[in-house]
Amino acid sequence: MSFDSDLIFIVGLVLCVFSIPSIVSAFSDRRAPRVATLVLMAGGAMVVWAISNKPGGYQIEQIPDIFVRVVARFI
Repeated sequence: MSFDSDLIFIVGLVLCVFSIPSIVSAFSDRRAPRVATLVLMAGGAMVVWAISNKPGGYQIEQIPDIFVRVVARFI
């Protein structure tokens, strides 16, 4: 089974971005952000895995192009 590192990278980034408001909400309600922290760690692991498996890694300026390319594949 072959995994697409661009797809894993984008899914990991989206998970990380979506977990941040959940963490802030949990702290403001004086709750422990357990699930949000697990999602953040999973997203971070996906990003690290994708970066380590792509020769040359990713550049910051490439992220919008990668995002559009991945979304366009599924639309």
